[in-house]
Amino acid sequence: MNKLKLNIKIFFEGAYLSYVGLFRWLRPATYFATLVFGPLTQMLFFVLIGTYAQGSARAQFYVIGNALMNAAMSGIYGVTMSIGGERWNGTLPYLFGAPANRMSLFLGRAFMHILNGMFGVVTGLFWGLVLFHMDYSATDPWALLLTILITTFSTAGLGLLMGCIGLITRNVMFVNNTVYFVLLVFSGANLELSSLPRWMQVVSDYLPLTRGIASTRMIIAGQGLADVWSLLVQEFGIGMMFALLGYTLFRWFEFTAKKRGTLEVF
Repeated sequence: MNKLKLNIKIFFEGAYLSYVGLFRWLRPATYFATLVFGPLTQMLFFVLIGTYAQGSARAQFYVIGNALMNAAMSGIYGVTMSIGGERWNGTLPYLFGAPANRMSLFLGRAFMHILNGMFGVVTGLFWGLVLFHMDYSATDPWALLLTILITTFSTAGLGLLMGCIGLITRNVMFVNNTVYFVLLVFSGANLELSSLPRWMQVVSDYLPLTRGIASTRMIIAGQGLADVWSLLVQEFGIGMMFALLGYTLFRWFEFTAKKRGTLEVF
């Protein structure tokens, strides 16, 4: 029991300290420009183009898709900064030298960014209400909140993997940008999945966000948690898969770095 309490303490304290110490958007001006107004301009771009081509009735499709993309912004970029930032700021040797539970330290890096991503999604949906008069009257708020949580966790799992890639390459932001735009196209945020080529539909099945966006659209349309439960279970599983892949890479990097006596694995 004492060991469990210690691991929980490490998880939350590590989550908080890594967020404060390594998160590069922590300044209010940078935070709002990157995580509030930046996503707003993306939403405006896709909603206005989409409704111009397909009519105002399609606004809801683009609002929901781009609101959920805010989860990817925090999950991918934010978590990557928290993992890769350990190396960039010279604190990785202290992390490897600490006797703390590695799983608690590793997963804790994503915790604050999951909360951050959820706030971003809610903000995006708020913009939809204010600017495009979205109708949320048929929405089950608790089902929507759970869907946002699971979707944000799923993207954070991918971010944990990207962060570990940041430990072995200097070009992780290029990789992150590529992954983000892949999600923008493949997840169904702005394109109907049924309109994509078959191979793209297959790829989308193994990516975060795809089922989360579909579930959110169903819930806002008036369906309940039971209708989207299987999609949410799959979305959670995808997030766990990426998180475990990231943890495996993290442990391999630690083992290799200690064996060679250097953090320059490659």
